[in-house]
Amino acid sequence: MPKFMYIYHGGGRPETPEEGEKVMAAWMAWMQGMGEAVIDGGNPAGMSKTVSVDGVADNGGANPVSGYTLVNAPDIDAACEMAKGCPILEGGAGTIEVAEAMEM
Repeated sequence: MPKFMYIYHGGGRPETPEEGEKVMAAWMAWMQGMGEAVIDGGNPAGMSKTVSVDGVADNGGANPVSGYTLVNAPDIDAACEMAKGCPILEGGAGTIEVAEAMEM
């Protein structure tokens, strides 16, 4: 079965421990709902650097990554459907880029 990457952009860090618990519970419920489709629940991402022929920039890129998840799905449309339940989408806080992890 094909693997798909969910690359998260945006969102934010919880401001209080209580908010953190609520956010974590929402993410865990979403991932548990996907069951065995989740290969790697992923992690949040720290600030990135952009490497180019011109050197290294500390700008986080044009659209900074905030985290990732790796899932199995029959096709990209199914992967996108599963992504629609992600808590990062609530209130327009962030977006999810979905791409197939191509086998080499």
